[in-house]
Amino acid sequence: MKSRRHVWFISLLAVLGLILSACAGDGEPDTAEDSTSSNEKGEGGDLVISIGADVVSLSTQGSNDIPSGNVAVNLYETLTTMDDNQEIQPGLAKDWEEVDDTTWDFHLKEDIKFHDGAEFNAEAVKKTFDRLMDDEIGSPRAFLLKAVESVEVKDDYTVRINLEYPYAPLLANLSHIGTAIMSPEVIEKDYAQMEEGGDVDAYINKHPAGTGPFKFKEWVPGDKVVITKNGDYWGEPAKLDTATFQVVSEQSTRLAQLDTGEADVADAIGPNNVSRMENTEGVHLLQEPSVSLSYIGFNVQKEPFDDVKVRKAVSMAINKESIIEGVYNGVGIPAKGPLPPNVFGYDDSLDGFDYDLEKAKELLAEAGYEDGFKTTIWTNDNEQRVDTAITVQSQLKEIGIEVQIEELEWGAYLERTANGEHDMFVLGWVVGTMDADYGLYPLFHSDSLGGPGNRTFLQNEEIDELLAEARRETDSDKRKELYSQAQEKLIELSPMVYLTHKEYLLGVSDSLKDFGIDALGYYEIKDAYIE
Repeated sequence: MKSRRHVWFISLLAVLGLILSACAGDGEPDTAEDSTSSNEKGEGGDLVISIGADVVSLSTQGSNDIPSGNVAVNLYETLTTMDDNQEIQPGLAKDWEEVDDTTWDFHLKEDIKFHDGAEFNAEAVKKTFDRLMDDEIGSPRAFLLKAVESVEVKDDYTVRINLEYPYAPLLANLSHIGTAIMSPEVIEKDYAQMEEGGDVDAYINKHPAGTGPFKFKEWVPGDKVVITKNGDYWGEPAKLDTATFQVVSEQSTRLAQLDTGEADVADAIGPNNVSRMENTEGVHLLQEPSVSLSYIGFNVQKEPFDDVKVRKAVSMAINKESIIEGVYNGVGIPAKGPLPPNVFGYDDSLDGFDYDLEKAKELLAEAGYEDGFKTTIWTNDNEQRVDTAITVQSQLKEIGIEVQIEELEWGAYLERTANGEHDMFVLGWVVGTMDADYGLYPLFHSDSLGGPGNRTFLQNEEIDELLAEARRETDSDKRKELYSQAQEKLIELSPMVYLTHKEYLLGVSDSLKDFGIDALGYYEIKDAYIE
């Protein structure tokens, strides 16, 4: 904190110098003295957030990761939004109507432009949705519009969505950043460069353009992403001048930057630093519950994890409480199954596997691995995931399983687990629509293998049928019953060890006002400012 006092003292001397110079002037009034600075009015500032991993894509359709989403939610906007009470509200669509069970009309807001000057209208919505559903693009978020048969332009500001079947989560899915609307001109240019042999999203990643309160400035891969205030924003403008997402993989370095004032926010500070934040002058702890699942996944198509008895044995040999206490410092709750408690469709009556070493040994013996086996567990360089892998390595040794830990860079980690190259891996999933469809379909349906979310490569006909029926069912009670059956079956199949539902822990400078983080893990910076 010495550095903060030092900066404060220098600032005081500068202010005194300005006062003295003003007193020595010619007596004419200085307009600057009579005005109030933007910061005093609760506006302005250059926000710096230290994040643990780089973004993967600046296209809304390019990746499922949270770092990419945190930038995207400030550049792009969706047709609908979801409020804190999980109620659907208007976004770029001012209203909508259900024409029949499989037809929806959305009436769009007018006089809105994209950052590149293109007009927001029904044609822009159609181009974005058509691209999201395009097999050539191969978006890992295409499942969000899986039920959509076609998109029609009814008039300049009315778009019709035709469904293959009644689809209960439609409005929630349209609030997800993966369905956010991109500039039609940028989409066209990305297709054009693809025809010349370029990669999908290559143009978009350099020229992202949405309708959001911030505009893209630069992305230096592995270093930072910078966005600036959109002075022509159609709604209430952002207060910050700029926001920089600075990639700092080391937790200790993120904390150091917060202490010295180089950063205003340190993301993922780790449970072991909670007391430090609470007792350090000039900073405070931001702790918020999530709708996330932290898990250890198996590649169920590779031996020995193609045997459900082995998967159950590993699940019973891992002490979740020990991981929550030792790795997460008691922050978070043990997961019974794949869904967090505050998500639609969660069944509190279900029981997961208890910690039981003797039963785990019995199951291994029944599977033909009485003496155990050797395997690997992958993780990226997230501190809690690395510590989880170390703890699991130690716990599985007690039942004869020898585990080697491999740590990968974030982008390579996502790519290689999507390709199915792993044995075991540590990862997480956020239920981005607060609906069980998003919490289960991309993680476990056979249509979602690899990049969309199913990195365990589970293929089970009963699960596929339950999840398909649940998303078609419009009666909420019947949907809940179908999801209860699916969760029960997923506990039995054990494609992953359901570890914990964590909480978000961030260190925040006291000078940063009105900053927050939502249950999905997205920073709330539109109304934030630096005092």
